[in-house]
Amino acid sequence: MHFRASEIAAVVGGELVGDDVEVSGASQDSRSLIPGQLFVPVLAERDGHDFIRQAIEAGAAAYFTQAEPVGGTAIRVTDAVAALQALGRHARSKLGDATVIGITGSAGKTSTKDLMASILLSTGNAHASEKSFNNEMGVPLTIINAPDNTAVLIVEMGTRGAGQIRDLVQIAAPSIGVVTTVGGAHTSEFGSVEAVAEAKAEMVEDLPAMGWAVLNAEVPLVAAMAEQTSAQVVTFGRDTGDVHATDIVRHADLTSEFTLVSPWGSASVHLGARGEHNIVNACAAAAAALAAGAGMSSVVLGLVHPELSPLRMELLTTPAGATVLNDCYNANPLSVEAALRALADLPAERRVAVLGLMAELGDEHEAEHARMAELAETLEIRVLAVAGAPYAGA
Repeated sequence: MHFRASEIAAVVGGELVGDDVEVSGASQDSRSLIPGQLFVPVLAERDGHDFIRQAIEAGAAAYFTQAEPVGGTAIRVTDAVAALQALGRHARSKLGDATVIGITGSAGKTSTKDLMASILLSTGNAHASEKSFNNEMGVPLTIINAPDNTAVLIVEMGTRGAGQIRDLVQIAAPSIGVVTTVGGAHTSEFGSVEAVAEAKAEMVEDLPAMGWAVLNAEVPLVAAMAEQTSAQVVTFGRDTGDVHATDIVRHADLTSEFTLVSPWGSASVHLGARGEHNIVNACAAAAAALAAGAGMSSVVLGLVHPELSPLRMELLTTPAGATVLNDCYNANPLSVEAALRALADLPAERRVAVLGLMAELGDEHEAEHARMAELAETLEIRVLAVAGAPYAGA
C-alpha cells in the first residue's frame, strides 16, 4: 500500500524529519526489506535502531525512530510498535469495503490461511499474511503490505493472553472470522483449555451482523462460540458441519480426494495439502471462501496445488532413499498428533519420529509428552527425542 511520509507522520502522531517521500509497505527486518518500504525498528533482544543505516542502504524510503534520526527520511515516534499499529488501522481504513477474513485457532491457522489464499487468489485481488505473521506486529504489517486494490484480505491472528485477539480485531476489522480449533497450546499462559477458548472467541464477538463466523463443528468449545456472535454462522468439520467431506480417499503421498459438501453446493476435490488433518483445514478454508463470495469452481481449483508456508508437511527424499516428512515449524499436542498420524499413513517398513519439546503447556507438560509417546507406540513409530524433550521411553 502506498503512503506519503507526511501522511504516516500525521496518523501515528509522529514528527517528519526529511523529505516527504512516497512509501510503499513496511518491514521490521532490514535483511528482507524491499526498496521503498518503511523500516520499523523494534526494541527486542537487539535494538532495531542499530540497523536503520543498513535499512537505508537496502532502499528504505523512510523509517520510524525513537532516537535521533541518522539521515534520510525519518518519522520520530515515542513507540515504534504503537506507531505501526496506528498505521495498520489507517491502512485498513484505506481498504474501505474490502472483505477482511480473520483466522485464529490453537492449530491449523497458517495452513488454513494458505489454503484460503490459494482459493481466493484465483478470484481476483486477494492478499494474505506472510508465513505466520500473526502478532501485534504481523497483523498491521499484513494490512500495510496489502496492494492498494486489495478486494479480500486474509489475516492470521495469534494470542498468548486474554484481550490480544480483540486488539488485533480492532486493527483489522474483519467481517469474517474463522476459529480452526482449540486445544492444549499456550496453556502455561492461559491456565486451561477453556481459557484458551475464551481468548479465541474474541475473533467472533464483534463481527458485524451481516458477517460470518466460521466455526469447527467437531470441537465443542469452538462450536459453542456461535452463542457469542451476532454474525451469521457456518460450521465445518471432517465428517460433520455445514461444510464437510465425504467419500474420502487418501493417497500414499498423503494427499487426498473427497467430495466437499456445503450449503453452496457439492464438488469433487483433489487436495494437494498433505495429511488427513488438512482435510479439516480445507473445509474451513472452503467455508470462509464461499462465505466471502467465491464460487465452488474456485474452491476446487485452489485446493489442488496450494502453496503452503515452509516447514509444514513437506515430503522429502534423502540421497539414501529415506522419506522425510518435515513438519517442524512449531509443536503443540494437536500438531504433533497430526504429524504422527500422517507419518503412520506413509508406506514404510520402519518409521522414526524426531520430536522436540512441546513448550508452554504448563501443568500438562509431562502428561502431554507422555500421551504423544503412547500414541507413537500405538502407531508403531519409534520416537527419537531431542532438546531434552520428555517423551517417556524415548
